[in-house]
Amino acid sequence: MSRNRRLTALFGLKWNPFSADVPTEALQRTPQVDLFLSRVESLLDQGGFALITGDSGTGKSVTLRLLAEHLSLQRDTVVGVLTRPQSGISDFYRELGHLFGVPLSPHNRWAHYKALRERWLAHFDSTFLRPVLLVDEAQQSSPAVLSEMRLLSSENFDSRSLLTVVLCGDSRLPELFRQPDLVPLGSRVRLRLELTSKPPRDLLDFLTHALAKAGNPSLITPDLLKTLAEHSAGNYRVLVNMAAQLLEEAARLSVSQIDDKIFFELFPSPARAPRSRPSTPPTRA
Repeated sequence: MSRNRRLTALFGLKWNPFSADVPTEALQRTPQVDLFLSRVESLLDQGGFALITGDSGTGKSVTLRLLAEHLSLQRDTVVGVLTRPQSGISDFYRELGHLFGVPLSPHNRWAHYKALRERWLAHFDSTFLRPVLLVDEAQQSSPAVLSEMRLLSSENFDSRSLLTVVLCGDSRLPELFRQPDLVPLGSRVRLRLELTSKPPRDLLDFLTHALAKAGNPSLITPDLLKTLAEHSAGNYRVLVNMAAQLLEEAARLSVSQIDDKIFFELFPSPARAPRSRPSTPPTRA
């Protein structure tokens, strides 16, 4: 029996709420993310660029998962996910061809560019296809590839966009747009979502949502839920990693509920160092 299956069976869970592969329907959609999803949906008819930025653990990848699911349900929309943002121009075109069903020969860059544009134009004119490209870890993309995305997405002197691109990355991504070659791309970003550290209240809502969706809302005591939210430095990843360790420890101890006692045994507070007594100055004879 796999570790996740053992945990879910032991605690009456439909899935492990603290694993990275929870079902998409179990992910929490905050009002901020919901608004961004609807705005990207509105962008589909016009095309263009959207940007998601944030530090590690603030929810960028989860937002991309929700966005991919949301857009895939829209009519005449094809969503492609670029898996190798660090690729060179040739590999970039190979992957685009695979994602959007355009057979491309790897030796001719102009042929790649022309074939994709003609394919998209034909679909726009006949089926109103709306292609969307999602790029995670986009800060690893070369300026040449990012520039190629900009050129590939525009038609008729930028009066028409052939592609919707969502770039997702950390704080290095906006810095790339300061480079002279990428200033034109930065000026074309129509939507921006900046994810930051969260207050304990939001982290508590996240934990409550995750446990309820997994089928055991009382798995962690209310007091410990608050403790976890307050000790996670505003970071979802820190929170999930701590909760996952607690779940493993509870399974080892064969307890049905996780409480403060398990938390402080697993994450003990640093012991206070004993105060040194002030030295007594020597007395003079």
